[in-house]
Amino acid sequence: MERKQKRRLRRIILAAALFAAVLAVDRLGVLPAVFTNRYYAMALYLAPYLLCGTPVLRKAVLGVKNRQPFDECFLMTVATVGAFATAENAEAVAVMLFYQVGEWFQDYAVGRSRGSVKALMEIVPTFARVERIGAVETVEPDEVAVGDVLVIRPGERIPVDGTVLSGESWLDTSALTGESVPRRAGEGTGVVSGCINGEGLLRVRCDKVFEDSAVSRILALVEEAAEKKSATEQFITRFARHYTPAVVFSALALALVPPIFGGAWSTWIYRACAFLVISCPCALVISVPLAFFGGIGAASRCGVLVKGSNYLELLARLDTVVSDKTGTLTKGQFKVSAILCAKDVSRMDLLAAVSAAESGSTHPIAQAILRDAAEEGIVPPAAQEVQNHAGSGVTALVSGETVLVGSEAFLEQAGISCTAEVPEGVTVCHAARNGVYLGAVCISDAVKDEAPQAIRALRRQGVRRMVMLTGDRAPAALAVARTLGVDEVYARLLPGDKVAKVEELLATLPAGGRLAFIGDGINDAPVLRRADVGIAMGSLGSDAAIEAADVVIMDDDLRRLPRVMEIARRTVTVSRQNIVFALAVKAAVLIISAAGLATMWTAVFADVGVAVLCILNAMRLLSAHRTVDKDSPERL
Repeated sequence: MERKQKRRLRRIILAAALFAAVLAVDRLGVLPAVFTNRYYAMALYLAPYLLCGTPVLRKAVLGVKNRQPFDECFLMTVATVGAFATAENAEAVAVMLFYQVGEWFQDYAVGRSRGSVKALMEIVPTFARVERIGAVETVEPDEVAVGDVLVIRPGERIPVDGTVLSGESWLDTSALTGESVPRRAGEGTGVVSGCINGEGLLRVRCDKVFEDSAVSRILALVEEAAEKKSATEQFITRFARHYTPAVVFSALALALVPPIFGGAWSTWIYRACAFLVISCPCALVISVPLAFFGGIGAASRCGVLVKGSNYLELLARLDTVVSDKTGTLTKGQFKVSAILCAKDVSRMDLLAAVSAAESGSTHPIAQAILRDAAEEGIVPPAAQEVQNHAGSGVTALVSGETVLVGSEAFLEQAGISCTAEVPEGVTVCHAARNGVYLGAVCISDAVKDEAPQAIRALRRQGVRRMVMLTGDRAPAALAVARTLGVDEVYARLLPGDKVAKVEELLATLPAGGRLAFIGDGINDAPVLRRADVGIAMGSLGSDAAIEAADVVIMDDDLRRLPRVMEIARRTVTVSRQNIVFALAVKAAVLIISAAGLATMWTAVFADVGVAVLCILNAMRLLSAHRTVDKDSPERL
């Protein structure tokens, strides 16, 4: 518990004890006769009142001074001062005391909720050990440059994203992914910042500076999340802005109008004060944002970062999920499965031409071809005038000859007929040199182990339609779709085609339904922006995709998405329960208060009691991450 909260709690306890003592001697009649005077009696009760109520009075005065008076502090001040004016001293102190108890409880609940997100801040490394000129220096993480060699000792956090050069160990990735099972790291393994090294000593080459590493991206996403409110939160904010002044003027009318027609001034002022206490909107203003903040915190502990409560609300209404194929539904770990040579073309000649044209590409398919060529002992000649045609292929000048590598359509546009008989379910790179067809290189990709389970779980969460968009050939896409049980497949799409297809799908959504797109590549960034909810892979995904997305799955495990959908629905349900309950109770008590059937004690329950109950309801979300689906990672 924070020091400020502890001080506040001590003040409340002291005020409560003092109030109990004053109330006891007042009710027992053991006070000197002088205290029978209403002003002396009021002075007696002012001690506990000021002890607990001074912060509220100060905020009310500042609100009036800043021309923003209509908040709960103003309501409580007017109500309690009015109670003193009508000689209801004990009730005035009780209202302020219980209001402060409610406020303290709210702060405690918000602190608990923030703790679920604040835990992410603990993953930030505080130092880095860098090998420099034969010695190991300890520096700040943001002083590490790309290419520096870091020494990671057992128990230390990895400061930046990099690749293991030597050593072997197990990494604790739970802070980033929510996954408790450690991961092995050895030579050549990519590691991300924020993970904790296990028992072995690792030497790691820095691949990204600190500000581009996983930790910095996570912190940036968390900061963004607090700035994006859900539609429900926006409604509550607008509601409170108009509701509070309306209540103040209604209470003023209740205090002034009936006495004009013969009512007792003290009676109607008392009723107006009770009216003000009852109508305080803090139950809504606090509990609804708290529910969404708790939902975001629960999602983060599951290894999923939601960039704002508005996206959490959209996740609760998903009807259609659209996904990229490579790296999202499949592993993205391509390997050459077949080499189909044209007549009079050797395997070595075909591989040399294709690998030369692809030598400058970082695409997984190109990397698979280059690895296979290296295993064959082929050193590709240098390529010049390389032109990349996004989603289609590449043109290059190799040893003075023009080489084309790409899809069948790409070569056919150049007037080259592709004669290779390609098996189903593979990705194909056709090749030609100086207009003569050389053959095709077939690349295969395996479906992610968790993808079928994730899709089943998404359907149980209410997703009606699963769609796959890919730039790959139709046979390869259909093979993956059959394995996973995807409803619709659209193949050979360029980035612009994916956006157009998503717009078509958006137009067919049922009323209230929402569409999510899952992707990981740079070419997915436009469609991630266009979807109602863009979901990126945080481990293997490109920086552009993560930046464009609204939700980031930190360890690329698709099974986390249905769990977050469940959390999102619980969050929306809790927030709606709080709204209905608070408004219903307040409306009922306001009516009986105006009729003179409610006391200030009833008003306290309608305000503080309702607020506490709503907050307790919202705090249930803090344990939402413990809900385990039968296909969730924890059961594997």
